[in-house]
Amino acid sequence: MTERPLYEGFERDTHGMTMLGRVVLDAWLFELIPRTEDCAGWDLQRMQHLVDQVNKRWDEYGNLPSRLPPELMRKHQELYQWAMERARARGWDPELGEED
Repeated sequence: MTERPLYEGFERDTHGMTMLGRVVLDAWLFELIPRTEDCAGWDLQRMQHLVDQVNKRWDEYGNLPSRLPPELMRKHQELYQWAMERARARGWDPELGEED
């Protein structure tokens, strides 16, 4: 039996600004999962289901943070500011691609 790949979770994600890390941030934003859930140990099928839920919510706002209602926009700004500061402290450089 082959083991399915598992997501290491936002806390263990290299710096959290990876594609799956941003999915977790957006799932927190839209309250699809509680802030205490970082998706550690989730298989890729379960993560894909979360991606689909997040995408559906973003579709409601044309995939633009500027179209979020004020409370969600404030929450988005706070969440992403925190995540970017955390990522930079872990060596993330926004000028580099995910593979760099």
